[in-house]
Amino acid sequence: MHSAHLSHDMAIIRQSARDFAETYIRPHVMEWDESQHFPVDLMHNLGAHGFLGVLVPEEYEGSGLGYQEYITIIEEIAKVCSSIGLSVAAHNSLCTGHILQFGNESQKKKYLPKLATGQWIGAWGLTEPNTGSDAGRMQCVATRDGDHFVLNGTKCWITHGISGDVAVVIARTGELLDSRGMSAFIVERNTAGFKAGKKENKLGMRASETAEMIFDNCRIHQDQLLG
Repeated sequence: MHSAHLSHDMAIIRQSARDFAETYIRPHVMEWDESQHFPVDLMHNLGAHGFLGVLVPEEYEGSGLGYQEYITIIEEIAKVCSSIGLSVAAHNSLCTGHILQFGNESQKKKYLPKLATGQWIGAWGLTEPNTGSDAGRMQCVATRDGDHFVLNGTKCWITHGISGDVAVVIARTGELLDSRGMSAFIVERNTAGFKAGKKENKLGMRASETAEMIFDNCRIHQDQLLG
């Protein structure tokens, strides 16, 4: 009975994601790809349907589902448009996922409901122009200044680097090549010194926005240190 119940629920979730993709995504796939348009309104709609907080518990306004359901949702959306599938995965797994896994209770209560419902779009920044994803050599540095950190540096190839309302950003707070010298910060878009940089002209997945994030003496309160 238990297995049959799970199979029934999974079939409903799969059909729900499939119907959403056919109704709201398929009619616009070529238009969005050719114009390199990132459909922000669609992301809000995805959130309203529960697809941007799949793993987030219901107490934080998420769907409270598991990884099998999450994979199924991405699969159905990506069948219709890989760009939107990428954005859904990045939002759920990277920004939202890191706050869910490592945020303190105050951070979870503040950010997860906005991300899970699609009110806010999430980004995540590790990769840099000269070091790629080699975290030990990254040049983006956060220096403590009283109860704040001052963040300086550039992140590149960031999904939702322009349109994201909040980003989880990895910066170096220790010595170069120190495996414990990196910290994660939650940075809101309206923070002074945080701005978007160049949008990438990609060969594919062009409806999923990829761009630089630039931090120029960006002051972040220590409460934004993830964890």
